[in-house]
Amino acid sequence: MKFLDQAKIYVRSGDGGDGVTAFRREKYIEFGGPDGGKGGRGGDIIFEAVDNLNTLIDFRYTQHFRARKGGNGAGSDRTGAAAQDVVIQVPVGTQIMDDDRETLLADLDTAGKRILLCKGGDGGFGNAHYKTSTNRAPRRSDKGWPGEERWVWLRLKLIADVGLVGLPNAGKSTFLSVVSAARPKIADYPFTTLHPQLGVVRLSMTEEFVLADIPGLIEGAHEGHGLGDRFLGHVERCAVLLHLIDGAAGDVVDAWRTIRTELDEYGGGLADKPEIIVLNKADAMTPQQLSGRKRTLEKASGAKVMVMSGVARQGVDEVLRALYDVVAQARAERLENPESDDSSL
Repeated sequence: MKFLDQAKIYVRSGDGGDGVTAFRREKYIEFGGPDGGKGGRGGDIIFEAVDNLNTLIDFRYTQHFRARKGGNGAGSDRTGAAAQDVVIQVPVGTQIMDDDRETLLADLDTAGKRILLCKGGDGGFGNAHYKTSTNRAPRRSDKGWPGEERWVWLRLKLIADVGLVGLPNAGKSTFLSVVSAARPKIADYPFTTLHPQLGVVRLSMTEEFVLADIPGLIEGAHEGHGLGDRFLGHVERCAVLLHLIDGAAGDVVDAWRTIRTELDEYGGGLADKPEIIVLNKADAMTPQQLSGRKRTLEKASGAKVMVMSGVARQGVDEVLRALYDVVAQARAERLENPESDDSSL
């Protein structure tokens, strides 16, 4: 299935049905009076987050969604039928943005969450509504109220606990394949990963978290270089970032600073998230190189640096445990202070 995380669609709710002008016509009843009914309500446009979707690819082929008009009123004071609502199902984590791509209209970050985006028009009144003691035979009836219409952008931000960041060929896809059942493409050239990948990491029967791998960043990604930074949105909801650095590539400090600069330029609170720095590919370095590069990186970053080899599976368990500790703490904080949850970012 092709991955698509952005789509522009047009939505329009239904118009209300028209009211009707009618009079009671019945044998032996000389003055039947007005009995025109009102129109039915137009259909609403509703968005719903569901679990069984993970891409917006369906919206590449269907881009216009219109609800039906409500039924017109009828004689004998009969109200027109209400139109059926149009429910648009989207993946969990979908944000609905206005046409300016900046105004957030809704954030469907939990399964089953619904949002009424465009309300259907109300039905118009029939002439029975306007009957009074001084106006026994009104001939006024109203048209139904128009529905609402707008263009919106859908933006998918994957729901994950841990986000993988790093330069191309830092070993992110290899790490994901080692610790989860995900099978991303792995090769010895840059930008092997072209779209985000998710994997579930299980440490025990009760300890698990979701890991997101995004395409590698390069210097100038915030300006569109390489694949750009558009995929960084998929790690905005993460509790912690796992920053993988290719220890065998040489200048590990420069690699770390490059990614940190891109996170700062992107914004969205990514630079403020907890970060676990891991020097990867330990099996491709001598003990002297490993010790020196780890010490240099710790001095530059001011943080503890862990060592790992995804291919040889050395140090992987320690890294996973450190990640889960941060994830568990973030989950506990969300339960204690649900109103301060930043999942709507």
